[in-house]
Amino acid sequence: MTRTHRRPRIAICGMAIESSTFSPHRSGWEAFTLLRGNELVRRYPFLRDGTALRREAEWVGILRAGALPGGAVPADVYETVRTEIGLALEAQGPFDGVLLEIHGAMSVLGYTDAEADLAQAVRAAVGPDCLVSASMDLHGNVSRELAATVDLIACHRTSPHEDEDEARERAATGLLRRIDGAGRPSKAWVQVPVLLPGERTSTRQDPAKGIYEDVARVGALDGVLDASVWVGYAWADEPRCRAAVVVMGDDEAVISREAERLARRYWDARDEFGFVAPAGTYEECLRAVLASDARPFVLSDSGDNPLAGGAGDVTWTLARLLAEPAFATAPADGGRTAIYAALPDAEAARVVADAGVGATVEVEAGARVDAGPHGPVTLRGIVEHVRPDDPLAGIVCVVAVGGLRVVLTERRRPYHLESDFTAIGLDPRGTDVVVVKIGNLETELHDMAEDWMLMLTPGGVDLDLPRLRHAHLGGPVHPFDDDAAFGDGPDLTPELL
Repeated sequence: MTRTHRRPRIAICGMAIESSTFSPHRSGWEAFTLLRGNELVRRYPFLRDGTALRREAEWVGILRAGALPGGAVPADVYETVRTEIGLALEAQGPFDGVLLEIHGAMSVLGYTDAEADLAQAVRAAVGPDCLVSASMDLHGNVSRELAATVDLIACHRTSPHEDEDEARERAATGLLRRIDGAGRPSKAWVQVPVLLPGERTSTRQDPAKGIYEDVARVGALDGVLDASVWVGYAWADEPRCRAAVVVMGDDEAVISREAERLARRYWDARDEFGFVAPAGTYEECLRAVLASDARPFVLSDSGDNPLAGGAGDVTWTLARLLAEPAFATAPADGGRTAIYAALPDAEAARVVADAGVGATVEVEAGARVDAGPHGPVTLRGIVEHVRPDDPLAGIVCVVAVGGLRVVLTERRRPYHLESDFTAIGLDPRGTDVVVVKIGNLETELHDMAEDWMLMLTPGGVDLDLPRLRHAHLGGPVHPFDDDAAFGDGPDLTPELL
């Protein structure tokens, strides 16, 4: 590529969300934060003023639409973002490169491969000579169309994610180096017919731990630019949903060999992936909690995890906690203490907030979006805390029902940090049981828990995958099909793109 200006011009754009096709939730405009211009450029620590990468290129913030995980995105929302990105790239070009930030698990109503569609729109806007580098989440999907449309592609290597910024910096650095040097690399791409949730593929434990250590080793080999393994997104019912491997570089023999070896290693380990923590039904988890002296004992209400795409307002677990005799009375009367975080319901949150701290309330709450597993519950208790202006949740109320504290919010919000609880007057370390809507615990919550379990609960991101009844995966995929469906095994020969 020949450049006529002193520094390369690199555009930044993208649309990032993971969204469950099994959830009735819809991720509309209210879910997205839009960043443009320097506000977008400075979002990345490695591109803030004074950093080396910032000085090496002219970085142009086009548009990034980002959202917490949720349900599918309405087509008009996606198409409006796609159109703005395309028009802005054309108007502000020409560009030498594009840093495309996507998740890889964005489901859009009416589309089966939204990220490939977005990448193709970006390619159409910038032309065939501009290099496009995609930065992704390892829980995304990489179809052939996506891999063939972009020139570079990379994802995180830790789950739970601790290296998002490092992965994006790899994508940006690789893009800059290829613009200034050897141009577009070759890519060895192969999909692996395995689809597992992140709670079974945590890099805190083997076999994922060893596989991703191997990915880093491959990425450092001579002739290799980068290597990535995606586990795919288990809660969408689309043909692209499965694991994938991409190894990039200039030595086609090396990248093909290593991509096939990584794919084979992943396939061979398919039955070894276990849950990151002991897992069980509600009843099994409750028995473990009541028999344990660990405090806090954290239970993950995994089927409605909002950070995996759940609606967040499923009441199935809360209904059982409210009926549980162990939490019906205060500790002074022999009861246990518990926190439930959280239940979004805008109308109920406003009613409780208006009643005020100290008031006794009775309100129907939850299941406004996803009433499939259970309908609304009745909260009868005392208002202990009201916060009207949480940046994510809006109104936040704490309602005490016996020994149980229920966090009621105006909007969906994860509770993963100790400060999330202490900011609303709760003491998670001094509580017997903390129930949170998540899958694998985020680092701070994991470190705070003396013990924890995954509850296999229903919802749009149910960890018991067969209960979801995938129907559009487009061929046999483990664990939905037994080994006989694969004959002598899948063809894991990489395709050079």
